[in-house]
Amino acid sequence: MARPVYLDYHATTPVDPRVLEAMLPYFTERFGNAASKQHAFGWEAQEAVERARRQVASLINAAANEIVFTSGASESNNLAIKGVACALRDRGMHVATVVTEHKSVLDSCSRLERDGWTVSRIPVDGDGFVDLDALREAMTERTTLVSVMAANNEIGVLQPLAEIAAIVHERGALLHSDAAQAFGKVPLDVTALGVDLLSLTAHKCYGPKGTGALYVRRQRPKVPIECQIDGGGHENGLRSGTLNVPGIVGLGACAEAAGAALPEESRRLAALRDRLLEGLRAGLDGGVRVNGSLERRLPHNLHVSFEGIEGEALLMALGDLAVSTGSACSSGSQAPSHVLQAIGAVGPGGGASVRFGLGRWTTDAEIDFAIGRVTTVVKSLRQRQPVS
Repeated sequence: MARPVYLDYHATTPVDPRVLEAMLPYFTERFGNAASKQHAFGWEAQEAVERARRQVASLINAAANEIVFTSGASESNNLAIKGVACALRDRGMHVATVVTEHKSVLDSCSRLERDGWTVSRIPVDGDGFVDLDALREAMTERTTLVSVMAANNEIGVLQPLAEIAAIVHERGALLHSDAAQAFGKVPLDVTALGVDLLSLTAHKCYGPKGTGALYVRRQRPKVPIECQIDGGGHENGLRSGTLNVPGIVGLGACAEAAGAALPEESRRLAALRDRLLEGLRAGLDGGVRVNGSLERRLPHNLHVSFEGIEGEALLMALGDLAVSTGSACSSGSQAPSHVLQAIGAVGPGGGASVRFGLGRWTTDAEIDFAIGRVTTVVKSLRQRQPVS
């Protein structure tokens, strides 16, 4: 078993060999620019892009022409939030989001706030679920957009998007969802869920970094949106810039592979996740708290706090186990996680929190190693560094 053992699949994933194989020709012999309409090199590249568009659309039950390719979920979130807010500014300048969202959503809303919009940030309960009553109360006739992530990137909680969509649409607003962590991991049907915009990325789903997409509903209703990157009118005028053909091919390939593997892979990872939790609880005899709902969460996510020790000390002692305390996009920050703060899991006695992210190549042996390693380290730290 190779070390360190990788259990940080929420931060990023290795590229699936099948995805890499699909991408490689588009770096070399099929290197054309998809915007070159005058010759076969461009036609071939454009055909590959459109095939990937269909593959991505199929996984979320969308139409191919509703998929806009971007550089990743952060750009997709920016385009969705700023693009819709700007397009609908004459109708109203109020948007709402949730306090536990990814920073690319929260910071996009903060940018709108600095530019004159009003932003409501909806609280969550102790399990991490959005307060639906608070959402209803926050919405007004001038609310144009609500952004709620499908699955939390730290604690893995799956939000009730269909219920949220009903509330949002009743008030005449649109619903955007950041599905970076959910894409390819749990079923996503944009029609059944009622979302109007959905952000996703390849590198959380065994595809390449630097490629993502935004679903934008084109009918019932057609979503108005303004581009945020000008220059050439690519992607039907919504996102200018030369298309990353190899990356887009990779996104399409990882979507197709995920769709084929999803039910079986979800069951296997949920079983491994439960095995990990049971092992930690048995080995530590108390002081292990799960953060977020265990019943409605991503199958490959386990976020736990270990009482009686400090987080920095724990991670430093787990050198041969690749895990994290939270979002990789906020790595290097010493501030407590805004997600854990929102669910009341920080403060005196909060303990050290760890996010375990399991993945396609996680094995039974690796889970057993993680149980033994974490148990040994936590016991040792509790003896040497008690936290009052």
